[in-house]
Amino acid sequence: MKITMTVNGRPCSGEVEGRTLLVQFLRDIQGLTGTHVGCDTSQCGACTVHVDGRQVKSCTMFAAEAEGAEVTTIEGMANADGSLSVIQQAFQDHHGLQCGFCTPGMVMAAAALLKDNPRPSEAEVRAHLEGNLCRCTGYHNIVKAILAASGQAVAVAAE
Repeated sequence: MKITMTVNGRPCSGEVEGRTLLVQFLRDIQGLTGTHVGCDTSQCGACTVHVDGRQVKSCTMFAAEAEGAEVTTIEGMANADGSLSVIQQAFQDHHGLQCGFCTPGMVMAAAALLKDNPRPSEAEVRAHLEGNLCRCTGYHNIVKAILAASGQAVAVAAE
């Protein structure tokens, strides 16, 4: 079947089977490989994208379910001039990544949180990230990065 949606502000379409997952459509058909496949079971959050403004694990959604939707991937998070967004820059500035595999999902989760709660507490950040796994960082610098992106002092994050 042919599906059409807007991805990162651009119309796109492609032929998919009914069982094609959104993550497969984005990576394999659209070539947007920033959205990672980590576990195939919706446990890790590496495949997090935004669909019509809400945070979604794209390994749990069929591509056909996104017909007509507005989808934002990590590639769509940068500023129009190609510079890093506030959230991406905060991850870089506060060392909120190590291997980087989870980073796209973490950035997308952070963006969803800050959209709904522009000044979250450390506890709220940690609670929101429960669906995103990082095997490298211990989360401290990720939390600091999100607090910094919200304009808050990072010293409040526990060491």
